[in-house]
Order: sequence, then C-alpha cells, then structure tokens
Amino acid sequence: MKQFYLAKRKLQLVPAATFLVALAISIPLSAQTVTTFDAPGVGTGPFQGTYATSISPSGTITGFSRDANNARHGFARSRDGSFTIFDAPGAGTGNFQGTRAYGITPSGTITGFFIDSANAAHGYVRSNQGVITVFDAPGAGTGPFPEGTFVTSPLDINPNGTIAGYYNDSAQVGHGFVRDKNGTFTTFDAPGAGTEAGQGTFSFAISPVGEVTGFYFDATNASHGFLLDKNGVITSYDVPGSGTGVGQGTYGGGFTPNGSIMGNYVDADDVSHGFVMDRRTGTFTTFDAPGAGTGPLQGTYPFGINTAGAISGWYVDASDVSHGFVRDRHGALVEFDVPGAGTGPFQGPNVYGIAPNGAVSGFYFDADYVVHGFVREGHGGASSSLKFRGR
Repeated sequence: MKQFYLAKRKLQLVPAATFLVALAISIPLSAQTVTTFDAPGVGTGPFQGTYATSISPSGTITGFSRDANNARHGFARSRDGSFTIFDAPGAGTGNFQGTRAYGITPSGTITGFFIDSANAAHGYVRSNQGVITVFDAPGAGTGPFPEGTFVTSPLDINPNGTIAGYYNDSAQVGHGFVRDKNGTFTTFDAPGAGTEAGQGTFSFAISPVGEVTGFYFDATNASHGFLLDKNGVITSYDVPGSGTGVGQGTYGGGFTPNGSIMGNYVDADDVSHGFVMDRRTGTFTTFDAPGAGTGPLQGTYPFGINTAGAISGWYVDASDVSHGFVRDRHGALVEFDVPGAGTGPFQGPNVYGIAPNGAVSGFYFDADYVVHGFVREGHGGASSSLKFRGR
C-alpha cells in the first residue's frame, strides 16, 4: 500500500529519561544462505514482480505478486519452494487492482486486502484450508478513491486470528480497527488524531494478547505512536528527537516478547532511526545501522520482530541504496545484501518478516527495478538471540 510504504520510507518523553543508543556491532556474515524467488505469473517490468511481506514460524512466506498488467495476486510460498497463488473473490484485474497479503499466523491463516474493479478496497482473511472471507470495517467509505487510498486495510493478524488494521471513511480520514476471529469489529481513534484527508489513526501491529500499536497523524500531519492496551485504553508516545514537521515523528511498528514496542522515528532532518520502548520504565533505546545514511529519506527502517526479540529491517545508505539488517535483543546488528539486488537509488533489499529461528524474508529491487522475493536463513554470529508493505 502506497500510503504505508511512503510513510515507512519517510520514516517511521521524558526529558530526564536515559536515551540509550544501542551498540550497532557490525558482524561478518557467515553461515548465511539467501534464496531468491519469483512467484508464477509475475511481470518483468519496473516495480512488477514478487513482494514478500511476512514469514510464519514454519517458514511459509506470504505476500503478493504484480503481473504484466500491474494487477496483484496473493501468494503463500512453502518452505520447500512451492507456491499457492490466490485471489480474493471480487478482486479486480486491472492496473493497481487485485489481492495483497500482509499477515500470516503460525497455523497459516492469511490476511490482507484487495482492490476491486471499481478501485475500492476490502479486507479478507484466508483460512489455512483456502477459504476466503471478505469484510469491510463499519464506517469505511465506499470509494472509489484515488490510487494510494485504501478503504479497509488489514495489516496484521495474531495467533488467535484477531486482525488489526485501519480504514478510511468517505472523507479519506483514517481510523483504527480490530476484528476478532468471529468477525466482530472494534473501531477507534487515537486522541489528538487529525480529521482531514490523509490524517487519522493507522493500526500497524497486534500482539498475541490483542494489544495494538501504530501511529496517527495530527492536524499538522506530524506522526505520533500509540498503544491500544487490552483494556481499550489508548496511550500516545513520542521518541525523544522525533521531528514535528510533515511526515516526521514516531511510528509504532511492533511488539517485543515482553510487550514493549519497537518502530522507527523520523527526525527534523527527515532521517529515520530505529527504537525500542521499554513500557515498564517508559525509556527508549534508539539505534542505527552502521551503514545508514544521514540525508532525507535515508536511515534505519525496522519492520519485523520475532519471539526472541530480534528485529529485522533495512537501512538506506548515503547513496540511497537499501541494505538488510538483523538486530538481536542485545543490540548486536548484522548487515547484509541480497545477490542480484541493484545498487542504484532505492534499489536493494527491503526486509520485512523474521521467523522464530531467525530466518528473514522480504523483497529486493534489481538494477531494472524489477522486484524479487528472498529468504535469508542462518546467521552472522548473533544466533544466541535469534529464535514486522509493498506497492
């Protein structure tokens, strides 16, 4: 989804709190295996190809492909390399239309959204038996909306089958939602969220116990993180050093095993940095990949986290090239590149999911901006700790 993708790229309180910057230890790569793959039927033009967005504990990777007509199709790739391609009922087949997949449970249930032939978006959940249920959040607009505006947009699903995401109303204002496994919705707005088009509340991740984090854009279009706890209480947070300009600020991205929050923040120079917030003390640990650039849209972009607290993501260097990283729970950080990735501006890998055993998945742009999926297995010396959108 374009809005989230651009937010995470542009990314994405206590004055006396200790502001720890984790030691980013660059560890030589050894014992790693990178496998690249392309889903059946993908296009070969710029930005066409295979977008891997999540990986399950069993090694099943989900995501979506983009064909020669720029339509999307959901996929599940088993650890043996076999693909299952699927389309939600009602998905369109034209440019920008089709099915996108973002979250997967340990049992193989997948969630995401699809764009129909009228360019309106709808959520879906696909069981591990292949049964697809389509849904719309209460209050969601009926569209069609311009490209890049999504109506009902599920983004994450926990092991219990509870889904978190957001929806846009008829005025294109975002609102958070949670949908339980029985189909019951809870919608919410973070206090302070703006009420103009493009503003509002955007749920991004859900924990095993049903807590939700994400971000909201205020009336000035600055971003703030939020937590919806299991009692329904919403708390906002800002990482010290977050900028206050348009698109700057704090982006909540996921939960650590102990329930703390990780994500990224964008400073006043439009540079992104990673963070982990300890909810017990309210303190923040910030981190940067050693090779991360310091110019606008450059920096460090955490995205996935596993049950051991290892974080996966990517960084953009001073030449605007992307590279992958894995950071263990102690702060040791391994950087890596994917064979075949391009070395031009905004080429290279985008790393999304990380499995309990430390395997990471994502996609990369080659020298022609064609997109390919990959999985990286093994580790670079951080095994003791290794057990978070496309266009």
